[in-house]
Amino acid sequence: MKPDLNLLYDDGDLLVVEKPAGVLTIPDRFDPSKPNLLAMLQEAFGAIWVVHRLDRETSGLVCFAKNEEAHRHLNLQFSERTVDKIYLALTDGRPLPPSGAIEQPIAPHPGIAGKMMIHKQGKFALTLYRVADTFRSFSLVEANIKTGRTHQIRVHLSSIGHPLAVDPIYGKRAALFLSEIKLRNFRTGKEETERPLMNRLTLHAFNLGITHPRSGERIVVESPLPKDFRALLNQLDKWGR
Repeated sequence: MKPDLNLLYDDGDLLVVEKPAGVLTIPDRFDPSKPNLLAMLQEAFGAIWVVHRLDRETSGLVCFAKNEEAHRHLNLQFSERTVDKIYLALTDGRPLPPSGAIEQPIAPHPGIAGKMMIHKQGKFALTLYRVADTFRSFSLVEANIKTGRTHQIRVHLSSIGHPLAVDPIYGKRAALFLSEIKLRNFRTGKEETERPLMNRLTLHAFNLGITHPRSGERIVVESPLPKDFRALLNQLDKWGR
């Protein structure tokens, strides 16, 4: 029985699946019972090998291998940086120039567990970015990461003064509300508490390009923005220009 997930590519060697925001890629070290993609896929397909990961609150494409040979081949592609991993990120402000490269080494923060930072002794990291759309206070940015450091896009965009619009660690807020977009004439009912338009990372892995480990064919898979991200962009298009 296949899991209740959107499998966008599936053959005898690999599969590419859409990870919903809020679901882990692999089991939590301290609580393995939390929902995670690997466990769901292993239950459905048997042995599955992890190739790369997404943060829990990031949505989008994740690739897994179905055998050891495919796993070795895909790992080599990631280590040699021949994989295209393109994300859509909603950021604060308008990056200038509107396209460019961020090449800054990334290291763990010495005082905050789980947080990363720019540091000269960190690991090499390269992010190519392009502004795809602009709003009054936000931008939709395509980010193509050439390395796979922890929190790379979040750290790099924050380092140039344009963190994710929703990012409680590297950004300004943990949720984005309509009242922050529709600045005038915004009202809620007397007993009504405003609900956030989005309260997870404004980051989606939407395009993945890999070479098939058996056929050598180039495979490009795309994942449309999920419902919450689309709804946020619709509100920005309506009120945030």
